[in-house]
Amino acid sequence: MNGEAAEGPRTASPDARVVIVGAGQAGGWVARTLRQLGHAGTITLIGAEPHKPYERPPLSKAVLKGDDDASVTRLFSEESFAGLALDFRPASTVTSIDRQARTVSLEDGTVIPYDTLVLATGGTPRALPLLPEGHPRQHLLRTIEDAARLGGALRQGGSIAVIGGGWIGLEVAATARQLGCAVHVIELADRLCQRVADRHLSAGLADLHRKHGVSLHLGACIAGVREEGLGLSIALEDGTAIAADHLVIGVGITPNTALAEAAGLACDNGVLVDGHGQTADPAIYAVGDVANRHSPLAGCRQRLESWAVAQNEGVAVAHAIAGQPRPEEEPPWFWSDQYDANIQILGRIGDDLDSVERTGPTDGARTFAYLNGSGTLVGMVAWNAPMDIKVGKRLIARSIPVERARLADSAAPLKSLLKG
Repeated sequence: MNGEAAEGPRTASPDARVVIVGAGQAGGWVARTLRQLGHAGTITLIGAEPHKPYERPPLSKAVLKGDDDASVTRLFSEESFAGLALDFRPASTVTSIDRQARTVSLEDGTVIPYDTLVLATGGTPRALPLLPEGHPRQHLLRTIEDAARLGGALRQGGSIAVIGGGWIGLEVAATARQLGCAVHVIELADRLCQRVADRHLSAGLADLHRKHGVSLHLGACIAGVREEGLGLSIALEDGTAIAADHLVIGVGITPNTALAEAAGLACDNGVLVDGHGQTADPAIYAVGDVANRHSPLAGCRQRLESWAVAQNEGVAVAHAIAGQPRPEEEPPWFWSDQYDANIQILGRIGDDLDSVERTGPTDGARTFAYLNGSGTLVGMVAWNAPMDIKVGKRLIARSIPVERARLADSAAPLKSLLKG
Protein backbone atom coordinates (compact mmCIF):
# COMPACT_ATOMS: atom_id res chain seq x y z
CA MET A 1 0.00 0.00 0.00
CA ASN A 2 1.23 3.53 -0.73
CA GLY A 3 -1.46 5.40 1.17
CA GLU A 4 -3.30 6.57 -1.94
CA ALA A 5 -6.88 5.42 -2.45
CA ALA A 6 -7.19 3.62 -5.77
CA GLU A 7 -10.41 5.39 -6.71
CA GLY A 8 -12.41 8.40 -5.61
CA PRO A 9 -13.90 8.58 -2.12
CA ARG A 10 -16.19 5.73 -1.17
CA THR A 11 -19.63 7.16 -0.47
CA ALA A 12 -21.36 5.84 2.63
CA SER A 13 -25.07 5.18 2.49
CA PRO A 14 -27.20 7.63 4.52
CA ASP A 15 -27.79 4.98 7.17
CA ALA A 16 -24.22 3.63 7.29
CA ARG A 17 -22.52 3.06 10.63
CA VAL A 18 -19.72 5.60 11.00
CA VAL A 19 -17.18 5.17 13.78
CA ILE A 20 -14.85 8.06 14.62
CA VAL A 21 -11.83 7.25 16.78
CA GLY A 22 -10.77 10.50 18.42
CA ALA A 23 -13.15 13.04 19.95
CA GLY A 24 -11.06 16.16 19.45
CA GLN A 25 -11.68 19.02 17.08
CA ALA A 26 -11.20 17.06 13.86
CA GLY A 27 -13.36 14.15 14.98
CA GLY A 28 -16.01 16.49 16.33
CA TRP A 29 -16.29 18.34 13.04
CA VAL A 30 -16.59 15.12 11.07
CA ALA A 31 -19.54 14.10 13.25
CA ARG A 32 -21.23 17.48 13.15
CA THR A 33 -20.84 17.92 9.39
CA LEU A 34 -22.16 14.44 8.64
CA ARG A 35 -25.35 15.29 10.53
CA GLN A 36 -25.60 18.62 8.72
CA LEU A 37 -25.33 16.75 5.42
CA GLY A 38 -28.24 14.53 6.40
CA HIS A 39 -26.48 11.38 7.56
CA ALA A 40 -29.07 9.41 9.53
CA GLY A 41 -27.04 6.36 10.50
CA THR A 42 -25.32 5.68 13.79
CA ILE A 43 -22.27 7.86 14.42
CA THR A 44 -20.09 6.51 17.21
CA LEU A 45 -17.59 9.02 18.57
CA ILE A 46 -14.88 7.44 20.73
CA GLY A 47 -12.61 9.65 22.84
CA ALA A 48 -9.70 8.65 25.04
CA GLU A 49 -10.29 11.72 27.23
CA PRO A 50 -13.32 12.06 29.51
CA HIS A 51 -14.43 15.29 27.79
CA LYS A 52 -16.71 16.15 24.94
CA PRO A 53 -14.92 17.62 21.90
CA TYR A 54 -12.92 20.73 22.75
CA GLU A 55 -10.43 23.13 21.19
CA ARG A 56 -6.83 23.15 22.39
CA PRO A 57 -5.59 26.70 21.54
CA PRO A 58 -7.05 28.36 24.68
CA LEU A 59 -5.18 25.88 26.87
CA SER A 60 -1.88 27.72 26.38
CA LYS A 61 -3.46 31.16 26.64
CA ALA A 62 -6.62 32.21 28.53
CA VAL A 63 -7.18 28.89 30.34
CA LEU A 64 -3.54 28.56 31.36
CA LYS A 65 -3.49 32.16 32.55
CA GLY A 66 -6.66 31.65 34.58
CA ASP A 67 -8.70 34.27 32.72
CA ASP A 68 -11.18 31.61 31.56
CA ASP A 69 -12.13 28.15 32.74
CA ALA A 70 -12.12 25.04 30.60
CA SER A 71 -15.72 25.62 29.49
CA VAL A 72 -14.50 28.12 26.85
CA THR A 73 -12.77 25.28 25.02
CA ARG A 74 -15.97 23.39 24.26
CA LEU A 75 -16.39 22.81 20.56
CA PHE A 76 -20.18 22.66 20.77
CA SER A 77 -22.77 23.84 23.23
CA GLU A 78 -24.51 21.18 25.32
CA GLU A 79 -27.67 21.66 23.29
CA SER A 80 -26.01 21.40 19.88
CA PHE A 81 -23.96 18.39 20.94
CA ALA A 82 -27.08 16.60 22.19
CA GLY A 83 -28.76 17.44 18.89
CA LEU A 84 -26.14 15.42 17.00
CA ALA A 85 -27.55 12.23 18.55
CA LEU A 86 -24.15 10.55 18.73
CA ASP A 87 -23.20 7.28 20.33
CA PHE A 88 -20.56 9.05 22.41
CA ARG A 89 -17.96 6.93 24.20
CA PRO A 90 -15.72 9.16 26.37
CA ALA A 91 -12.73 7.85 28.36
CA SER A 92 -12.56 4.88 26.00
CA THR A 93 -9.51 3.43 24.27
CA VAL A 94 -9.62 1.58 20.97
CA THR A 95 -7.14 -1.29 21.07
CA SER A 96 -7.47 -2.75 17.58
CA ILE A 97 -9.09 -2.53 14.18
CA ASP A 98 -10.29 -5.62 12.30
CA ARG A 99 -10.44 -4.39 8.71
CA GLN A 100 -11.85 -7.63 7.33
CA ALA A 101 -14.71 -7.78 9.84
CA ARG A 102 -14.96 -3.95 9.90
CA THR A 103 -14.98 -3.69 13.67
CA VAL A 104 -13.02 -1.84 16.33
CA SER A 105 -12.36 -3.29 19.78
CA LEU A 106 -12.26 -1.24 22.97
CA GLU A 107 -10.09 -1.82 26.01
CA ASP A 108 -13.13 -2.97 27.99
CA GLY A 109 -13.82 -5.73 25.44
CA THR A 110 -16.61 -3.96 23.57
CA VAL A 111 -16.62 -4.61 19.80
CA ILE A 112 -18.18 -1.95 17.59
CA PRO A 113 -18.97 -2.57 13.91
CA TYR A 114 -18.44 0.09 11.27
CA ASP A 115 -19.18 0.69 7.61
CA THR A 116 -16.89 3.71 7.54
CA LEU A 117 -14.09 4.37 10.03
CA VAL A 118 -12.42 7.74 10.67
CA LEU A 119 -9.12 7.93 12.53
CA ALA A 120 -8.77 11.26 14.32
CA THR A 121 -6.33 10.03 16.96
CA GLY A 122 -4.20 13.18 17.11
CA GLY A 123 -0.75 13.14 18.64
CA THR A 124 1.15 12.75 21.89
CA PRO A 125 3.59 15.37 23.22
CA ARG A 126 7.19 14.28 22.88
CA ALA A 127 8.78 13.62 26.25
CA LEU A 128 12.46 13.99 27.11
CA PRO A 129 14.40 11.71 29.50
CA LEU A 130 15.27 14.53 31.88
CA LEU A 131 13.20 13.76 34.98
CA PRO A 132 11.13 10.70 35.91
CA GLU A 133 7.70 10.56 34.28
CA GLY A 134 5.13 12.26 36.51
CA HIS A 135 7.67 14.40 38.33
CA PRO A 136 5.71 17.20 40.06
CA ARG A 137 7.91 19.95 38.60
CA GLN A 138 7.91 18.68 35.01
CA HIS A 139 5.04 19.53 32.65
CA LEU A 140 3.67 18.76 29.20
CA LEU A 141 0.72 20.67 27.73
CA ARG A 142 -1.88 18.90 25.62
CA THR A 143 -5.03 18.32 27.68
CA ILE A 144 -7.39 20.23 29.95
CA GLU A 145 -5.84 18.43 32.91
CA ASP A 146 -2.33 19.44 31.77
CA ALA A 147 -3.41 23.08 31.57
CA ALA A 148 -4.95 23.01 35.03
CA ARG A 149 -1.81 21.52 36.56
CA LEU A 150 0.62 23.85 34.79
CA GLY A 151 -1.60 26.91 35.32
CA GLY A 152 -1.67 26.28 39.03
CA ALA A 153 2.13 26.16 39.08
CA LEU A 154 2.53 29.34 37.02
CA ARG A 155 0.13 31.31 39.18
CA GLN A 156 2.44 30.72 42.13
CA GLY A 157 5.05 32.89 40.40
CA GLY A 158 8.68 31.91 40.64
CA SER A 159 10.72 30.81 37.64
CA ILE A 160 10.06 28.50 34.73
CA ALA A 161 12.26 26.89 32.11
CA VAL A 162 10.66 26.05 28.77
CA ILE A 163 12.41 23.51 26.59
CA GLY A 164 11.46 24.18 22.99
CA GLY A 165 11.20 27.47 21.14
CA GLY A 166 8.28 26.47 18.95
CA TRP A 167 4.72 27.77 19.12
CA ILE A 168 3.57 25.92 22.21
CA GLY A 169 6.74 26.80 24.10
CA LEU A 170 6.51 30.47 23.19
CA GLU A 171 2.83 30.72 24.09
CA VAL A 172 3.53 29.15 27.48
CA ALA A 173 6.46 31.54 27.93
CA ALA A 174 4.28 34.56 27.13
CA THR A 175 1.56 33.44 29.54
CA ALA A 176 4.11 32.77 32.28
CA ARG A 177 5.63 36.24 31.89
CA GLN A 178 2.19 37.82 32.06
CA LEU A 179 1.70 35.97 35.35
CA GLY A 180 4.95 37.43 36.66
CA CYS A 181 7.20 34.38 36.32
CA ALA A 182 10.85 34.62 35.37
CA VAL A 183 11.14 32.67 32.12
CA HIS A 184 13.97 30.91 30.28
CA VAL A 185 13.40 29.41 26.83
CA ILE A 186 15.91 26.76 25.79
CA GLU A 187 16.01 25.94 22.07
CA LEU A 188 18.35 23.53 20.31
CA ALA A 189 18.13 25.38 16.96
CA ASP A 190 19.84 28.71 16.47
CA ARG A 191 16.54 30.54 16.04
CA LEU A 192 12.94 30.30 17.23
CA CYS A 193 10.35 28.26 15.33
CA GLN A 194 13.04 27.30 12.83
CA ARG A 195 11.02 24.39 11.43
CA VAL A 196 8.16 26.59 10.24
CA ALA A 197 9.41 30.20 10.30
CA ASP A 198 11.67 32.22 8.03
CA ARG A 199 14.35 34.55 9.37
CA HIS A 200 11.97 37.55 9.59
CA LEU A 201 9.42 35.71 11.72
CA SER A 202 12.08 34.09 13.91
CA ALA A 203 13.75 37.45 14.54
CA GLY A 204 10.43 39.13 15.30
CA LEU A 205 9.52 36.44 17.82
CA ALA A 206 12.92 36.74 19.52
CA ASP A 207 12.58 40.53 19.75
CA LEU A 208 9.07 40.21 21.16
CA HIS A 209 10.06 37.82 23.94
CA ARG A 210 13.26 39.64 24.84
CA LYS A 211 11.29 42.86 25.08
CA HIS A 212 9.07 41.17 27.66
CA GLY A 213 11.99 39.91 29.71
CA VAL A 214 12.34 36.31 28.54
CA SER A 215 15.87 34.89 28.59
CA LEU A 216 16.46 33.06 25.32
CA HIS A 217 19.07 30.32 25.07
CA LEU A 218 19.41 29.51 21.35
CA GLY A 219 21.57 26.77 19.92
CA ALA A 220 21.58 25.32 23.43
CA CYS A 221 22.00 21.67 24.40
CA ILE A 222 20.88 20.37 27.79
CA ALA A 223 23.52 18.39 29.67
CA GLY A 224 21.24 17.39 32.52
CA VAL A 225 18.53 18.33 35.00
CA ARG A 226 18.66 17.69 38.71
CA GLU A 227 16.69 18.61 41.79
CA GLU A 228 18.28 21.33 43.85
CA GLY A 229 16.64 22.44 47.08
CA LEU A 230 12.95 22.98 46.39
CA GLY A 231 13.52 23.53 42.66
CA LEU A 232 15.48 22.35 39.65
CA SER A 233 18.85 23.10 38.14
CA ILE A 234 19.17 22.79 34.35
CA ALA A 235 22.73 22.47 33.09
CA LEU A 236 23.54 23.44 29.49
CA GLU A 237 26.50 22.00 27.65
CA ASP A 238 28.16 25.43 27.46
CA GLY A 239 28.32 25.50 31.25
CA THR A 240 25.29 27.69 31.84
CA ALA A 241 23.22 26.72 34.89
CA ILE A 242 19.54 27.72 34.99
CA ALA A 243 17.54 27.60 38.21
CA ALA A 244 13.83 26.99 37.79
CA ASP A 245 10.86 26.04 39.92
CA HIS A 246 9.18 24.20 37.04
CA LEU A 247 10.17 22.73 33.70
CA VAL A 248 7.88 22.68 30.65
CA ILE A 249 8.68 20.42 27.70
CA GLY A 250 7.31 21.76 24.43
CA VAL A 251 9.17 19.97 21.63
CA GLY A 252 6.27 18.97 19.41
CA ILE A 253 4.03 15.94 19.13
CA THR A 254 4.30 12.45 17.71
CA PRO A 255 1.28 11.42 15.60
CA ASN A 256 -0.68 8.56 17.16
CA THR A 257 -0.32 6.03 14.35
CA ALA A 258 0.07 2.83 16.38
CA LEU A 259 -3.55 1.77 15.86
CA ALA A 260 -3.33 2.36 12.10
CA GLU A 261 0.03 0.63 11.79
CA ALA A 262 -1.21 -2.43 13.65
CA ALA A 263 -4.11 -2.60 11.20
CA GLY A 264 -1.70 -2.59 8.24
CA LEU A 265 -2.39 0.95 7.05
CA ALA A 266 0.47 2.83 5.41
CA CYS A 267 2.06 5.39 7.74
CA ASP A 268 4.96 7.80 7.36
CA ASN A 269 4.91 10.75 9.75
CA GLY A 270 1.20 10.15 10.08
CA VAL A 271 -1.41 8.00 8.38
CA LEU A 272 -1.06 8.38 4.61
CA VAL A 273 -4.25 9.61 2.97
CA ASP A 274 -5.22 11.12 -0.36
CA GLY A 275 -6.72 14.54 -1.02
CA HIS A 276 -10.08 13.36 0.36
CA GLY A 277 -8.59 12.04 3.60
CA GLN A 278 -9.06 8.43 2.47
CA THR A 279 -6.50 5.69 3.13
CA ALA A 280 -5.73 2.84 0.74
CA ASP A 281 -8.55 1.00 2.53
CA PRO A 282 -11.63 2.72 1.04
CA ALA A 283 -13.59 2.21 4.28
CA ILE A 284 -11.07 4.13 6.41
CA TYR A 285 -10.23 7.83 6.56
CA ALA A 286 -7.78 9.80 8.70
CA VAL A 287 -7.97 13.46 9.66
CA GLY A 288 -6.36 16.07 11.90
CA ASP A 289 -2.90 15.92 13.47
CA VAL A 290 -2.53 12.22 12.64
CA ALA A 291 -3.18 12.56 8.89
CA ASN A 292 -0.39 12.96 6.33
CA ARG A 293 -2.46 14.20 3.46
CA HIS A 294 -1.74 14.83 -0.19
CA SER A 295 -2.71 18.44 -0.79
CA PRO A 296 -3.54 19.28 -4.41
CA LEU A 297 -3.18 22.98 -3.51
CA ALA A 298 0.37 22.54 -2.19
CA GLY A 299 1.25 19.80 -4.66
CA CYS A 300 2.81 17.64 -1.96
CA ARG A 301 2.12 15.69 1.22
CA GLN A 302 1.60 17.65 4.43
CA ARG A 303 0.92 16.78 8.05
CA LEU A 304 -0.24 20.04 9.53
CA GLU A 305 -0.96 20.66 13.20
CA SER A 306 -3.34 23.58 13.41
CA TRP A 307 -6.80 24.51 14.59
CA ALA A 308 -7.92 25.57 11.11
CA VAL A 309 -6.67 22.41 9.39
CA ALA A 310 -8.38 20.17 11.96
CA GLN A 311 -11.69 21.94 11.38
CA ASN A 312 -11.48 22.33 7.61
CA GLU A 313 -10.30 18.79 6.97
CA GLY A 314 -12.89 17.41 9.36
CA VAL A 315 -15.55 19.12 7.27
CA ALA A 316 -13.94 17.91 4.03
CA VAL A 317 -13.76 14.28 5.17
CA ALA A 318 -17.45 14.37 6.12
CA HIS A 319 -18.26 15.62 2.62
CA ALA A 320 -16.24 12.78 1.09
CA ILE A 321 -18.03 10.17 3.22
CA ALA A 322 -21.39 11.64 2.26
CA GLY A 323 -20.48 11.72 -1.44
CA GLN A 324 -20.61 15.50 -1.57
CA PRO A 325 -18.08 17.72 -3.40
CA ARG A 326 -15.12 18.74 -1.30
CA PRO A 327 -15.31 22.37 -0.10
CA GLU A 328 -12.74 24.59 -1.77
CA GLU A 329 -9.36 24.00 -0.21
CA GLU A 330 -7.85 26.99 1.58
CA PRO A 331 -4.16 27.73 2.12
CA PRO A 332 -2.94 26.55 5.54
CA TRP A 333 -3.65 29.19 8.18
CA PHE A 334 -2.30 29.43 11.70
CA TRP A 335 -2.47 32.06 14.44
CA SER A 336 -0.85 32.70 17.80
CA ASP A 337 -1.49 35.30 20.51
CA GLN A 338 1.58 36.26 22.54
CA TYR A 339 1.51 39.29 24.85
CA ASP A 340 -0.12 42.09 22.83
CA ALA A 341 0.79 40.53 19.48
CA ASN A 342 -1.57 38.61 17.23
CA ILE A 343 0.54 36.68 14.73
CA GLN A 344 -1.11 35.02 11.74
CA ILE A 345 0.58 32.84 9.14
CA LEU A 346 -1.04 32.03 5.80
CA GLY A 347 0.14 29.70 3.06
CA ARG A 348 3.81 29.07 2.40
CA ILE A 349 6.61 31.15 3.85
CA GLY A 350 10.36 30.61 3.79
CA ASP A 351 13.79 32.05 3.19
CA ASP A 352 13.73 30.67 -0.36
CA LEU A 353 10.92 33.08 -1.29
CA ASP A 354 11.00 36.79 -2.06
CA SER A 355 9.65 38.62 1.01
CA VAL A 356 8.06 42.06 0.91
CA GLU A 357 7.36 44.03 4.09
CA ARG A 358 4.36 46.32 4.57
CA THR A 359 3.88 48.47 7.62
CA GLY A 360 0.40 48.87 9.04
CA PRO A 361 -1.65 51.88 10.13
CA THR A 362 -1.12 51.21 13.85
CA ASP A 363 1.96 50.68 16.00
CA GLY A 364 3.23 47.13 15.79
CA ALA A 365 1.16 46.30 12.70
CA ARG A 366 3.20 44.90 9.84
CA THR A 367 2.92 42.22 7.22
CA PHE A 368 5.46 40.16 5.33
CA ALA A 369 4.21 38.92 1.97
CA TYR A 370 5.98 36.04 0.18
CA LEU A 371 6.26 35.72 -3.60
CA ASN A 372 7.47 32.76 -5.62
CA GLY A 373 9.77 32.99 -8.63
CA SER A 374 6.94 34.08 -10.93
CA GLY A 375 5.89 36.89 -8.63
CA THR A 376 2.77 35.12 -7.36
CA LEU A 377 1.74 35.62 -3.75
CA VAL A 378 2.01 32.29 -1.91
CA GLY A 379 2.12 33.25 1.76
CA MET A 380 1.87 35.93 4.45
CA VAL A 381 2.85 36.65 8.03
CA ALA A 382 0.76 39.41 9.63
CA TRP A 383 1.55 41.03 12.98
CA ASN A 384 -1.55 42.71 14.39
CA ALA A 385 -2.91 42.99 10.84
CA PRO A 386 -5.74 40.43 10.55
CA MET A 387 -7.41 42.20 7.62
CA ASP A 388 -4.28 41.62 5.52
CA ILE A 389 -4.75 37.88 6.00
CA LYS A 390 -8.34 38.08 4.74
CA VAL A 391 -7.19 39.85 1.58
CA GLY A 392 -4.19 37.52 1.30
CA LYS A 393 -6.48 34.47 1.14
CA ARG A 394 -8.19 35.96 -1.89
CA LEU A 395 -4.94 36.93 -3.58
CA ILE A 396 -3.45 33.48 -3.10
CA ALA A 397 -6.62 31.86 -4.43
CA ARG A 398 -6.33 33.92 -7.62
CA SER A 399 -2.75 32.70 -8.24
CA ILE A 400 -1.83 35.68 -10.36
CA PRO A 401 1.40 37.71 -10.24
CA VAL A 402 1.31 40.92 -8.19
CA GLU A 403 3.50 43.96 -8.59
CA ARG A 404 6.17 43.96 -5.92
CA ALA A 405 6.27 47.76 -5.71
CA ARG A 406 2.52 47.99 -5.15
CA LEU A 407 2.68 45.23 -2.56
CA ALA A 408 5.40 47.12 -0.68
CA ASP A 409 3.53 50.45 -0.84
CA SER A 410 1.92 50.67 2.59
CA ALA A 411 -0.09 53.69 1.48
CA ALA A 412 -1.93 51.58 -1.09
CA PRO A 413 -4.69 49.37 0.36
CA LEU A 414 -3.82 45.73 -0.03
CA LYS A 415 -7.25 45.00 -1.44
CA SER A 416 -6.45 47.25 -4.40
CA LEU A 417 -4.28 44.40 -5.70
CA LEU A 418 -7.42 42.34 -6.17
CA LYS A 419 -8.37 44.62 -9.04
CA GLY A 420 -5.21 43.66 -10.95
